[in-house]
Amino acid sequence: MHPTIKSWHQLLSRRDTTGLENLLADDAVFHSPIVHTPQRGKDVTAQYLSAAFQVLVNDSFHYVREVEGANDAVLEFAVVIDGVQVNGVDMIRWNAEGKITDFKVMLRPLKAINLIHQKMAEMLEALAS
Repeated sequence: MHPTIKSWHQLLSRRDTTGLENLLADDAVFHSPIVHTPQRGKDVTAQYLSAAFQVLVNDSFHYVREVEGANDAVLEFAVVIDGVQVNGVDMIRWNAEGKITDFKVMLRPLKAINLIHQKMAEMLEALAS
């Protein structure tokens, strides 16, 4: 397992977003399953990932499959939120320094997308306050 992915797993297991500062590249880009435009920059990427931690990472969250290349990985996850089974994929790319440069999240089914959209909007609003 690449050290970047190992670090990602450690952050998730601790539910600790403070480590994102060291894991993200300054030019990181976040691709949301809800927002149609890429969110560019370390700060906004950290903000979206922090909100996602709050919304998605609970005791049922787990990765069910991982495929890793030299500079990228695809991690399929499953989680239950408010009784809704959510299935998703984190597509992560990192640079030569091991910093995440691109993070894309894809979700299914539609009921889960709608639920996550609502909860992420609430969480991002709360984080901005």
